[in-house]
Amino acid sequence: MRSTRLRSVAFAAVAAVALGSLAACGESSDDGDGVTITVEGWRPGDKQATIDAVKAQAAAFNKEHPDITVKPVEWQWNAQTFPAQLSGGTLPISFRVPFTDTKGLVERKQVADVDAEVRELPYFDQLNPTVLAAAQGTDGKVYGLPSDVYANALHYNRDLFTKAGLDPDKPPTTWEELRSAAKQIHDRTGATGYAEMTTGNTGGWILTTLVYALGGRMETQDGDAFTATVDNPQTEQALQLLHDMRWTDKSFSGSTAYDWNSINQAFAAGKVGMYISGSDVYNSLVTTAAIDPESYGLTAVPMGDSADAGALGGGSVNVVSAKASEAEAEAAVAWADFFRVRKYTDEDAAVADAKTQTAAEQPVGTPTFPIFDEASYTTYQGWVKDYVNVPLDQMTGYTSRMFDLTLVAEPPAQTQAVYGALDPVVQKVLSDESADIPALLKDADASVQQILDKG
Repeated sequence: MRSTRLRSVAFAAVAAVALGSLAACGESSDDGDGVTITVEGWRPGDKQATIDAVKAQAAAFNKEHPDITVKPVEWQWNAQTFPAQLSGGTLPISFRVPFTDTKGLVERKQVADVDAEVRELPYFDQLNPTVLAAAQGTDGKVYGLPSDVYANALHYNRDLFTKAGLDPDKPPTTWEELRSAAKQIHDRTGATGYAEMTTGNTGGWILTTLVYALGGRMETQDGDAFTATVDNPQTEQALQLLHDMRWTDKSFSGSTAYDWNSINQAFAAGKVGMYISGSDVYNSLVTTAAIDPESYGLTAVPMGDSADAGALGGGSVNVVSAKASEAEAEAAVAWADFFRVRKYTDEDAAVADAKTQTAAEQPVGTPTFPIFDEASYTTYQGWVKDYVNVPLDQMTGYTSRMFDLTLVAEPPAQTQAVYGALDPVVQKVLSDESADIPALLKDADASVQQILDKG
């Protein structure tokens, strides 16, 4: 049996948040004859076909588990709105959070202990230990089921490449080539050659991606102590590159105030030649932004010469509301297994999922990082090969290198707060030609250190 998960907390402010989370989603219930839970279903703005596909999956799950009813709801994690949703009790029972947020939620007792349920899954011992660690607390217990692992990648518009006189089958492999291609796209088409996210913590996220690719890091750890290392040569190099593309090359045009959703929309509309985001963002470009698949290209983020250069990686953890009863928590883990993970370990589940997705015109086969290993990923791709409907031949710049990349985890301490502190730095560089990059970095380093010291 599972231990009681509702515990007192030391500070009143944290207690208020935890108590708020206990009021979540009144539709979920456990009446003795079965259990009903609300679950994260689709993103705001998703097309009806996506909604229908999720509902079809829910129906299939309900058929497999007649004592469980899942009710998918519209929801998407957002760094700015999540705290209010948590404290206001408006979250579904089952939802996903980034790798970077799980441990904080665990420490504050805001998600359920589902250690027993996850360990009972038949593939538990096969999970990549690095991936599993994102779902574990300092006590070693498991507080969710990892999924949706990615490495940030470079997405590019093949149509704009062609119009600019560039070969869409030969995307940039170095930062010099990327800068040159961005300028050529803007000069010959008028579109933004390269765009950068800058708001809602995404500016810090993508800046960190550039820094990692050049071999730098934003934090160091010594035991329980964390030190800001934002002010380093690689961050200065990355910001100088953005500055020069913006002000010297004039590769940027139009808005520079992008977040995750708005840059996806601009890219899908053919207004942006290249941008960096998670390797799996093609799914959202199809289901929310209605991109033309023929225009899409995917390649690896260029790596610097440093031995420490690597691709920023992340993912999601399927967690359960702290207010969940034992039966609801078990149901939530069963749903996460069914909807997110089982297909990678079971051929029947993989084919059934692929059939459902293709029937609803949803993407099947988008490259992601495996939560198990390369062999299991390759096996899964073989299971669904007859249903793949994404342009894999336009993604070989990434897929041919994905297993050779050094995957580097996001900054481990106060990740989202650190990203938020870096947003204004990126915004300043892109909005002020005279921005003093060394001064900005010195101030940002001090701000990040204060965040780390507060814990």
